[in-house]
Amino acid sequence: MFEKIGEYIINTANIIWGTPILILLLGGGFYFLIYSRLAPLRYFTHALKILTGKYDDPNEPGQLRHYQALSTALAGTVGMGNVSGVAVAITMGGPGAIFWMWVSALLGVSTKFFTCSLAVMFRGKDSNGEIQGGPMYFITEGLGKNWKPLAIFFSLMGMIGVSPLFQANQLTQMIRDVVLVPNNLGGNFQSDLITGIIIAVIVGIVIIGGIKRIGNVTGRVVPIMVAVYVATVLFIIFSSPSQIIPAFKTIFHDAFTGDAVLGGSLGAIIITGVRRAAFSNEAGLGTAPMAHGAAKTSEPIREGLVAMLGPIIDTILICTMTALAIIITDSWIESSADGISLTAHAFDLAIPVFGKYILTASVTFFAMSTLFAFPYYGTKCLGFVAGAKYGYIYNYIFVIVVIIGAISNLRVIIGLIDISFALMAFPTVISALLLSPHVRRAAKDYFDRLKRNEF
Repeated sequence: MFEKIGEYIINTANIIWGTPILILLLGGGFYFLIYSRLAPLRYFTHALKILTGKYDDPNEPGQLRHYQALSTALAGTVGMGNVSGVAVAITMGGPGAIFWMWVSALLGVSTKFFTCSLAVMFRGKDSNGEIQGGPMYFITEGLGKNWKPLAIFFSLMGMIGVSPLFQANQLTQMIRDVVLVPNNLGGNFQSDLITGIIIAVIVGIVIIGGIKRIGNVTGRVVPIMVAVYVATVLFIIFSSPSQIIPAFKTIFHDAFTGDAVLGGSLGAIIITGVRRAAFSNEAGLGTAPMAHGAAKTSEPIREGLVAMLGPIIDTILICTMTALAIIITDSWIESSADGISLTAHAFDLAIPVFGKYILTASVTFFAMSTLFAFPYYGTKCLGFVAGAKYGYIYNYIFVIVVIIGAISNLRVIIGLIDISFALMAFPTVISALLLSPHVRRAAKDYFDRLKRNEF
């Protein structure tokens, strides 16, 4: 019975990630980019200045500084999608899927700019009277109370989308394959269950502290996590400098042929790239606006500019480096492994003995920071549906689901998360399209004031 349910979930995910979602994410991102007159790209330097805290004002409404809001959002996106998700993309769609991840991410920059500007522009109050942001609030505050069913639908899908299934599964797989099995310490259902329980206990201790503690923790962990991983991957890449250009050629060639895996199915390879990019940077899905909606600012455009940095850091930089490491080492050709195990094989080939352990340490940071960030999104979603006083219940559900993820099938988990992500994207992007004139007007006003040096 469980196998049939698993097959149904995988098949449903493959169906839902077809032409409609492709048009929504790529078409929506292209519309936002043109409609804003390329504003997100033109003000990239200003976005970096905002991130440094130059414009922070502790007296402005909100809960997190710009840096903390971006760190919390990145903690939810810079994670397993960058390590395991890239490997899954290459396994399912070949190296060419990476090119379409780039395209999706570049368009996602403008999508993030609009959705996260709206998250601050149309902040609402939960049942406790606390200021909140996110798609469910800019739907009801921006489009009106008649749209509340759409906001509730987003929230219900969001509770599934931000579940810890994927992170717990891949962290458990990493520990099993790199630490337990080689040292004859386990590698079966029982050891996976024990690993899952240990992860659940650690996550439970941290997330009870709420968003401010999450902001503090992720603000410290994310830079370290990114630095260690990036340094190791760059070492792997530049250890074989002659293979860098051929690796890019492989990506570009396969992006339009699909020869490597899909036998020329260009449509399938595009969908794979967009699907994994959405998993990686979540542009258009609606989770990041919940973090950025908590930023201490009264300038919606300012937060939109900070948010747009996410896909660049996440997909353009980190995912590309992971892909190059896998392609340069030929691990995607030599190994039949999937997910995190494929990336571990690449690290082991490039840095014998130590590589897989460095990856294990990095992946632990990746997974745990995501696991610390996601419950905040879930409590917001549950709080919107059932009332803020019940939001904390999601934390306990989350901890239990960590254990379920640790012992579940990877492909079924990916299918379930992909379904919920797609169903989150429709209300998020559609409402952002309807509200886009508000962002454009606010952007014109903000950039005019910036030119007059009023800040």
